[in-house]
Amino acid sequence: MLAIKLLLTPALIGMVTLMGRRWGPAISGWFVGLPLTSGPITLYLALAQGTTFAAHAAEGTLLGLISVACFCLIYSWVSLRVGWLGSLLVSWCGFFVVTFVLEQFSLPLIVAFIGVVIFLAIALKLFPVHQKQATETFSLQWEVLLRMVTATAFVLALTEFSSLLGPQLSGLLTPFPIFATILGTFTHSVQGSAAASRLLRGVVIGTFTFAVFFLIIATTIEREGIAVAFGIAVLASLLLHGCSLWFLRRFLDVH
Repeated sequence: MLAIKLLLTPALIGMVTLMGRRWGPAISGWFVGLPLTSGPITLYLALAQGTTFAAHAAEGTLLGLISVACFCLIYSWVSLRVGWLGSLLVSWCGFFVVTFVLEQFSLPLIVAFIGVVIFLAIALKLFPVHQKQATETFSLQWEVLLRMVTATAFVLALTEFSSLLGPQLSGLLTPFPIFATILGTFTHSVQGSAAASRLLRGVVIGTFTFAVFFLIIATTIEREGIAVAFGIAVLASLLLHGCSLWFLRRFLDVH
């Protein structure tokens, strides 16, 4: 289990980082929309805590996407006036405040899913419009390594403390935007707020796939088992994510 955690997570973040460098910040954010840490975390929880725990955690993760969208939206607006550190601190506060509020509610799964989809659609409409285009720059050589180490540390910490946090809070914290944090702050510091906002908008677009993934996990893992549930969720996610890429390129003029 430890070997899987130490190998899979950094491999995924390294792959996403390199692909994002090839196609720009918006596409990089779109890749982050995939459940690259949350998916493995839920798998670890299912193997370690059982399918019932994992199903409840998946429900919490689904609802936690509202917190992720708030993080992206807050960062994009605050970055218009302050630097990356101030933007990060404010948006992190927003994430945890919204997570605290969401922890007080217990909604039927389908109601939570519909609510999340509606909230994500509204959030996309509320992003600031930047007239200035992002400048092309090169990232620091050690950036990929930093991203890989940070993401792996988060996965290890959350899975180790999951039994203390319980399924709902574990689920709500699972989508903590660690990839968006790392990618967004580096992009902001090197390429400016416009590029960071484009990246975070891409994250929200990709998060629709995230929602479908965890809806499938929550509804099938207890009945069908881990392998079948994750197989169906991955296939559905890849199909939907391809459609969201078409939307990103067609309507947001991303190439």
